[in-house]
Amino acid sequence: MQPISGYGVAKVLDSENPEFNKGDLVWGMTGWEEYSLITAPHLFKIQHTDVPLSYYTGILGMPGMTAYVGFYEVCSPKHGECVFISAASGAVGQLVGQFAKLLGCYVVGSAGSKDKVDLLKNKFGFDEAFNYKEEADLNAALKRYFPEGIDIYFENVGGKLLDAVLPNMKIRGRIAACGMISQYNLDKPEGVHNLMYLVSKRLRMEGFIVLDHYHLYPKFLEMIIPHIKEGKLVYVEDMAEGLESAPAALIGLFSGQNVGKQVVAVAP
Repeated sequence: MQPISGYGVAKVLDSENPEFNKGDLVWGMTGWEEYSLITAPHLFKIQHTDVPLSYYTGILGMPGMTAYVGFYEVCSPKHGECVFISAASGAVGQLVGQFAKLLGCYVVGSAGSKDKVDLLKNKFGFDEAFNYKEEADLNAALKRYFPEGIDIYFENVGGKLLDAVLPNMKIRGRIAACGMISQYNLDKPEGVHNLMYLVSKRLRMEGFIVLDHYHLYPKFLEMIIPHIKEGKLVYVEDMAEGLESAPAALIGLFSGQNVGKQVVAVAP
């Protein structure tokens, strides 16, 4: 039986690959196990060790690259635009919001608890945030926060929220479809009824996969490392200790139990 694989940080104990040496710190696809034999490595050497190594599962790894590509490359943001992010307190959303604020945008996020809403406003610097579970009418909620419409929607949820966003987009708005977590475990995915707004508002909605963009990783590091060191970006992790905690941590993602990037510390 093969272990579950996922993004992790590891130390090379032995290598027959000339690109990696014993003692190298790397991040990339590893197994949910204490020791992994990786025969076809898709790994990045860690050059900056003056930040927490766990950051390479998050802000300096796949989630960070996802936020960077989705916001800057897919959405082509401009100063002063109105940005809405769903699942905004998660590993990707919290970074998209901060990137948008660095660019001088008006930023609103949605999340699933009061604590997460407070985190968005008080730690990540979002202009506004709301608990979607407390909004009986999502369309009305969006009109409240975006009376003139949304320029950029960073999509992590799908379903009813996407349906509410579409009529609230500005003409020629952009939607980066990063994920749709509300649909993953449904036997029958929910339909979206407002797609005609893609036509009438001349919207651009684009799905993307971060694997297609890793050639931009050096450029991403050049941008983000100084922001981290200068304290312009903050990052929240939800750390679970021990490999035995991994199943519960994974299941908790789908009910919103985590706050920030869910990380499992396998070894000290």
